[in-house]
Amino acid sequence: MARLYDGRVTSPAPVATRPLGVGAANALVFLAAGAVLVLEILGVRLLAPYVGLTLETTTAIIGAALAGIAAGAAAGGLAADRFEGRRLLPLLLAAGGLLCIAAVPLVRAFGDAVRGTSAIAALAIAMMILFPPACVLSAVSPVVAKLRLHDLEHTGRVVGTLSAWATAGALVGTFGTGFVLVPLMPTSTAVFAIGGLLLAVALFVAVRFGVGSRAIAAVCVSGAITLAGMAYAIGSPCDTESDYHCAAVAADPARSGGRTLILDDLRHSYIDLDDLGHLEFDYTRWMGDAVDALPPGPLDAVYLGGGGYTLPRYVATTRPGSRARVLEVDGALVDLARQRLGLRTSAALRVRVGDARVTLRAEPTDSADVVVGDAFGSRSLPWHLATAQFAREIRRVLRPGGLYTLNLIDQGDLQLLRAEAATLLEVFADVRLVAHAQDGEPVGGNVVFLASDRALAPGVRSTSRGARTFDRAAVARIARGADVLRDDDAPADQLISAG
Repeated sequence: MARLYDGRVTSPAPVATRPLGVGAANALVFLAAGAVLVLEILGVRLLAPYVGLTLETTTAIIGAALAGIAAGAAAGGLAADRFEGRRLLPLLLAAGGLLCIAAVPLVRAFGDAVRGTSAIAALAIAMMILFPPACVLSAVSPVVAKLRLHDLEHTGRVVGTLSAWATAGALVGTFGTGFVLVPLMPTSTAVFAIGGLLLAVALFVAVRFGVGSRAIAAVCVSGAITLAGMAYAIGSPCDTESDYHCAAVAADPARSGGRTLILDDLRHSYIDLDDLGHLEFDYTRWMGDAVDALPPGPLDAVYLGGGGYTLPRYVATTRPGSRARVLEVDGALVDLARQRLGLRTSAALRVRVGDARVTLRAEPTDSADVVVGDAFGSRSLPWHLATAQFAREIRRVLRPGGLYTLNLIDQGDLQLLRAEAATLLEVFADVRLVAHAQDGEPVGGNVVFLASDRALAPGVRSTSRGARTFDRAAVARIARGADVLRDDDAPADQLISAG
């Protein structure tokens, strides 16, 4: 309603100049910032089945998200100065929600094209699925700030408060994803949930401000249904999404009982359900040869990593009466192995869920004849299981003369292999290396270390499938000049990446 002041007719202040409520402003920046961090963390899990869980992948995802945040903050500031903020907010939230949901069908549609390719490809797909939603959602904060700044006297307080709430949203998004969303639901469901929440808030804001709520509702509903339908049609590469992996089991057409456990994009384990004495992968055969060469009779063995439980069941088959304690970090993989890989736990095969660095402490001193380390992947490296401190813990658990056999994967100039050789030589009296060789030198791929606090018998070796066993002197030569891996200095990811 117009009013008369000093002979002049004035109108109510336009909607753009009315300040946004404090609670609503804080809630919007909290939600937008939190959603970006949720998607960033879930992005690692979305990409892992196609490009692996590597240092380069994680770096690419963080970089793509940060680039989106920076670009969105700048673009949002420009847009806030040019357009009416109350019309912008529902559009930004709706676009952010749809782009979040779109990440699932996009990565499923294009992921296969970048399997096993370079870090540049990982960066490209990370930018495709993370940069757009991070950019759009990061534009919310400057738009909200413009709506809140109705005088210059309180600029610092308003901007500071909004920044604090945005940071709080990022923290809640980070902790909530890791401790709640990932354990509670599949990755795709979590992405759809955060996208749906953004769409619901966008519609609420549009209705509250009276700015095209019907059109925004139509776009939100139709867009969400279309994108979710695309994701469903393409399908997930996972049988199970655990806290750590996208896991799937594939049947082997060449062997009726053959099953391959695939973690993310890697063939991790193979088991023949009809012949538990069959070892398909070269490195498992080499480990099996070393165990077979030990004095006859049942063994007490500790396995660091369960996977398909190939070696525990092999030893139980070839040495009846043996007892196995398996330390597996991923409880969902244990369930999958029970359902799809024929795992049956008992007093003779016990599984303890937890990180091996922690759970090994509960193993009694001098309690194992063999410790099998099989927790490494070609692009996934638990570095804390490669250090001298952990090797000493393994030596504590082994009985005198016991065998530690470790699977490790390295490529190129084998910097990680050399560092691990130096590490084991510092802890154990005898260390051997089983690997494919060329011109008398180990070559990349899977290699197996054999270590003991006493001299190993000559028969504890393998030549299966073209392998060569390097003795202690050769291992010392290979390790020459390499640094020992220690808890405070174990750049294992960088070493394998450099290789």
